[in-house]
Amino acid sequence: MSMLTNTLGRYFAGRFVVAALGVFAGIFLLLVLVDYIEMVRKTSGLASASAVMVAETSLFRVPQLLEKLTPFCMLIGAMTCYLALSRRLELVVARAAGVSAWQFISPALGSALLIGVIATVAYNPMSANLRELSKRMEAELFGSAPGGGIQDASGFWLNQKTSDGETIINAARSEQQGIRLTGLTLFRFDTEQHFKERVEAREATLEAGRWLFKGVRRFSLDLPPVDQASLEIPTTLTEAQVRNSFSTPETVSFWQLPSYIRSSESSGFATAGYRLQYQKLLAQPFLLAAMVMLAASVSLRFFRMGGVQKMVLSGVGAGFLLYVLSKVTEDLSKAELMHPIAAAWLPVVVGGLTGFLALLYQEDG
Repeated sequence: MSMLTNTLGRYFAGRFVVAALGVFAGIFLLLVLVDYIEMVRKTSGLASASAVMVAETSLFRVPQLLEKLTPFCMLIGAMTCYLALSRRLELVVARAAGVSAWQFISPALGSALLIGVIATVAYNPMSANLRELSKRMEAELFGSAPGGGIQDASGFWLNQKTSDGETIINAARSEQQGIRLTGLTLFRFDTEQHFKERVEAREATLEAGRWLFKGVRRFSLDLPPVDQASLEIPTTLTEAQVRNSFSTPETVSFWQLPSYIRSSESSGFATAGYRLQYQKLLAQPFLLAAMVMLAASVSLRFFRMGGVQKMVLSGVGAGFLLYVLSKVTEDLSKAELMHPIAAAWLPVVVGGLTGFLALLYQEDG
């Protein structure tokens, strides 16, 4: 019986992994196609945009988008796996051989935990690095396009004050967590808050004590526009201050988050977003296991008893409610109304307990 259980365990684990990776690959291809079409639409008026570069940009953007959908890939993959096993009566044979539901669910739980660990320690840093590459490629595509600065009010904004006056910086795109900016528009004021000039620049880099702007055009009230190759503006901003303004926790890899948290704390900035992201990545393996529990609770009914549509809708509905709960706790944590640990782990506990109690009622109730 021990050999039979081990063989069945490897078989069920393999079926689950294949189903989950199939869902993952399908959603990946769908996202690549949709994002590529959107990028083609945006770059249709740019003569320098080649099809290969647009495709690479879309390909590098998608992994981070897909990372947010990983729990749903596990949910749909587990439901697909168990429904297929039930349809082929393999679950019936396993039960007849004395294997309980808990025994053929445990291989999928172990596989989900392993996939979650890999997603946290390997896939997350890879997706963050690819996102930075995509930002660099977007800067090359749109850097020379008009309207990258002042017309783009949804970009990144930064205000700095020095002995020379005040400068308001708007950047269309940010790279390296705000150290390099592209598509810039600057509004400069003197020490008495009188408007001095507007400056447009192709890119800017934060260096020690200064911003270095390249591809500059300066506009003043009483002079014609002046083009310059570069422009230096002094600044008192540090990398930590710029990072807090331009970076988002989702673009920081798992291994860099602790240093970002310490840096923000030493600079006096809020760290709730970084702490929440770190706890979410730590909880990710257990969240994937909770999704398997939810999927098993609605997918282990015998296929020939009917009600498959209701089972699928129940699983999708449970996953959606868990997603809503995670978004609510995330917003509460970012508003500092809930501790990041509680916000990250509450959906895991709720999802895991819900699936466990439902299975306990079905199998042993």
